[in-house]
Amino acid sequence: MAEDERTEDERPERAEEQETPEAEALEVEAPEAAPETPGPEAESSEGEADAGAAEEAETTAEEEADAGAEEEAEATAEQAPSGRARDRGASSEEKAPPGAELEPIAIEPQRELSAEERARLEAEAEERARAEAEATAEGGEEPVPTREPAVELPVEARIQATGKRKSSIARVVLRAGSGGFEINKRSLEEYFPRHQHQTFVRQPLLTSGYEGKVDVRVRVHGGGIAGQAGAVRHGIARALTEIDPELRGELKRRGLLTRDARAKERRKAGLKKARKRPQFSKR
Repeated sequence: MAEDERTEDERPERAEEQETPEAEALEVEAPEAAPETPGPEAESSEGEADAGAAEEAETTAEEEADAGAEEEAEATAEQAPSGRARDRGASSEEKAPPGAELEPIAIEPQRELSAEERARLEAEAEERARAEAEATAEGGEEPVPTREPAVELPVEARIQATGKRKSSIARVVLRAGSGGFEINKRSLEEYFPRHQHQTFVRQPLLTSGYEGKVDVRVRVHGGGIAGQAGAVRHGIARALTEIDPELRGELKRRGLLTRDARAKERRKAGLKKARKRPQFSKR
């Protein structure tokens, strides 16, 4: 009985010992796992990918070919336009008026001139007319007055007036005569050699019509040649309003009675000129 029990207890151990070598042999003899073979589904997916890539390559090649053909067609059209384009261009050129492509010129509104500017322009125009008359055969003739004098100046009358311009002061005396001029005991042409100044001085007499009807005697001092001419003109215009008050409107409209107060501004202390300052230096 004891042997049977011992044998029964040893039997599992023997069985385990017997099983162990066999299992090891099986593990050793078991072949390596064979590489997995692609199934039908994998083969179909790979085929679809290859077909898609081929189709994409074909479409890309077709698009490039179409783009090249379009560029060539456009270049050909630009170099040699079709008959319809020529006809359309010719018709548009025929219909378009000449100068249609030009931009319109912006016309600025004309600025209203002041009385002094109008007087200066009239004096320049009269000077040009006188110069042209002197250049032709009519050089010695006097300009025709714009109007006839309304009042006859008595022989004994002596009209005095004072004219000013800048720093010049002119004392004018008008008398009945034949149009003589005496400025500081000299003739008009000698005292004012320039024709512009001569015309400037004669302007009030030409405007009022007293040119050649009165003698003018002037004493002027101060300022320069242009300022003295303006002062003489101002004094003659004032004297004419004493003879005929009706001339005041016409003379004032032309700016002959307005005292031109424009003058050069004086220099201030510490400045180089009237308003020009020396350059600032920090150091």
